[in-house]
Amino acid sequence: MTAMTPNKSAALATMAGFKQLVDAEDYFRFFSLDFDPQVLNVNRLHILRHFSNQLSSQAPTSEVAETEAQCFERHRRALEEAYALFEHSSGVEQKLFAVFRQTPGHIVRLEDL
Repeated sequence: MTAMTPNKSAALATMAGFKQLVDAEDYFRFFSLDFDPQVLNVNRLHILRHFSNQLSSQAPTSEVAETEAQCFERHRRALEEAYALFEHSSGVEQKLFAVFRQTPGHIVRLEDL
């Protein structure tokens, strides 16, 4: 993925616009990030889940004030990292959703014998 230069006027406009985004494609356009529609179509939920997890883990503490531009850049980087992870990986490999972490009850793994 080749990232485009972020639209600084969009960053400074407001992050309130971020809350209005609906589709994954909207997120990439908002942050001026290139994406392959095929990668996004196959991994959209996984990318958005990882993006959300990244934002949660990188959230600034209440003692640290974050400017609008810093918030924009933190969100942009998190989305870029989430997308990059799934360019060469799958949801099954990353196990972001509980369904991929569960072991079916009718299967006995070789290492459990």
